[in-house]
Amino acid sequence: MKKHIYLLALAFLCCNLHSNAKELSSALTAKQYTTSETGNLRLAYVGDLQFDDKNHPAEVETSIFINPGKKFQTLLGIGGALTDASAETFAKMPVEKQKAFLKSYYNPIEGIGYTLARTNINSCDFSSASYSYVADKDAALKTFSVEHDMKFRIPLIKQAIAEAGEKLTLFASPWSPPAWMKDNNDMLHGGKLLPQYHQSWANYFVKFIQEYQKNGIPVWGMSVQNEPMAKQTWESCIYTAVEEKDFVKNYLGPTLKKAGMGNKKIIVWDHNRDLMVQRANDTYSDKEAAKYIWGTGFHWYENWSGGRQQFENVQRVNEAYPDKNLIFTEGCIGNFDLKKMNDWSMGEQYGESMINDFNNGTVAWTDWNVLLDEQGGPNHVQNFCFAPVHYNTKTDELIYNNEFYYIGHFSKFIKPGAKRISAASSKSFLITTAFQNVDGTIAVVVMNQTDKAEAFLVWLNGKSIPSNLPKRSISTFVIE
Repeated sequence: MKKHIYLLALAFLCCNLHSNAKELSSALTAKQYTTSETGNLRLAYVGDLQFDDKNHPAEVETSIFINPGKKFQTLLGIGGALTDASAETFAKMPVEKQKAFLKSYYNPIEGIGYTLARTNINSCDFSSASYSYVADKDAALKTFSVEHDMKFRIPLIKQAIAEAGEKLTLFASPWSPPAWMKDNNDMLHGGKLLPQYHQSWANYFVKFIQEYQKNGIPVWGMSVQNEPMAKQTWESCIYTAVEEKDFVKNYLGPTLKKAGMGNKKIIVWDHNRDLMVQRANDTYSDKEAAKYIWGTGFHWYENWSGGRQQFENVQRVNEAYPDKNLIFTEGCIGNFDLKKMNDWSMGEQYGESMINDFNNGTVAWTDWNVLLDEQGGPNHVQNFCFAPVHYNTKTDELIYNNEFYYIGHFSKFIKPGAKRISAASSKSFLITTAFQNVDGTIAVVVMNQTDKAEAFLVWLNGKSIPSNLPKRSISTFVIE
């Protein structure tokens, strides 16, 4: 018996040694993909690099240090919002361009492999007009219908899901309840949800999920309110921290549970990084509310006027509430101007944000509109913005901006289930993050925002590869 146990233990040990050896041997080669302002490189494969154990002086060379032994959060997904504006623009494209567009975003092999999506409940600014799903004063929601979405949005979402291989995590966000549910009787210009409609509004979420699921679209979760502290010229609704958590605790959470939807994820805040620490402190201090909440959503518009992005606030929430999740729910470049298309700083803002947000514990990252037209819309309040892809309806041209490629350096190579691993740069002019995928491959993203090429070493398990980045560029190293 002892001999049998010994042989089993020996076999187990040998199996583990073989597994580790396989992992080490597979980490000898890195494929480098680069996007750069110069040289017309766009997610371009630039070659294989061989790791070696030559005596490179790591202490004096610019270096990126990777340590797969230190693992952190698990990635949920990377993607963008499937809004009315995106769907209406998509519908104007010829079928062949539609196919090319879908493949470029959602195909895991031939595209950049989006695995995450957001959509709007009722209208938002990126709709052609304001609308809701029920008739006026129908608190019982007997007239609830998503017929409006059947024309453009639902068909686009279904095609995106199909192109992604049926693997697209979708969450939904309301910009405003119907006007009659609010104290200002207006879907626009802020206002608040009236207390007598709290239950009706919670039921509204359930109805939305049910109707979308009837149309073959599973809904993974929802945020309580888009930008709950912003009185906008478009659809908006104000919630203080107390109002939001009380709505979750007393209405939304219990209502979802009663409807058999207790597995749907609830996201709070869904606004800028500037106040996310205060919001998390106030919300998670209420244990009865917190038990229903999956995590905190955030945007990047605290730097809308050119200020610094407040990445440290993401870290503070992660440190204080490690049992809750962090999800970047929206970001875009505003003040659309066709002449500024492909301004290189736009892609760099995405790269900087994604690297820092992931390094501070974010598990999912969602861009805003996946597609807009040549005016940066449609948008019923002229709040026109940039998107990674635009379709010029006048010239029949599909335009891929540099933001598309910067996002692709993450979404194409880092897949759901990947674990972030330790990655550090020895110089501040190179920023980096790294993940290890479920299949064992490692994706290391390195970004150079300087105006000169930078040479450096990537270190892993005591071995290194020499590489370089052109000025103002980003690279992903896939280590297999």
